[in-house]
Amino acid sequence: MKIEELIERALYARDNMTYTPYSKYKVGACVEMEDGSVYSGGNIEIASYSPTNCAERTAIFKAVSEGKRKIKRIAVVGDSFYTFPCGVCRQVIREFSKNPEIIIANTKEDYKIYTLEDLLPHSFGPEDLEGEK
Repeated sequence: MKIEELIERALYARDNMTYTPYSKYKVGACVEMEDGSVYSGGNIEIASYSPTNCAERTAIFKAVSEGKRKIKRIAVVGDSFYTFPCGVCRQVIREFSKNPEIIIANTKEDYKIYTLEDLLPHSFGPEDLEGEK
């Protein structure tokens, strides 16, 4: 899938798949898995805030619930200039890929590409629990 198509799906998710009655801050994400499957999601707020779910995790959890386990790349679009994944989302991304592309976009034409290493250096992942090899 072209990057612009991934961003377009993230924009659609931001505009149509969010539930943000409190902050009014909408975020959309679209994750492409290694097998080419694509999943979108928006942020979902809850009145007590703590159980709120970010767009990135919504999209990733949809993929994981369908048996997909390896992220190729993810696009994130927010309501403000370059919205980045929070720390929890960065760790969830890391769980399902050691260093995928992370596309941070404002529009289909205005985006930047990062690696997870850029956003979460010296990360901790599943292989760290497997002991020494």
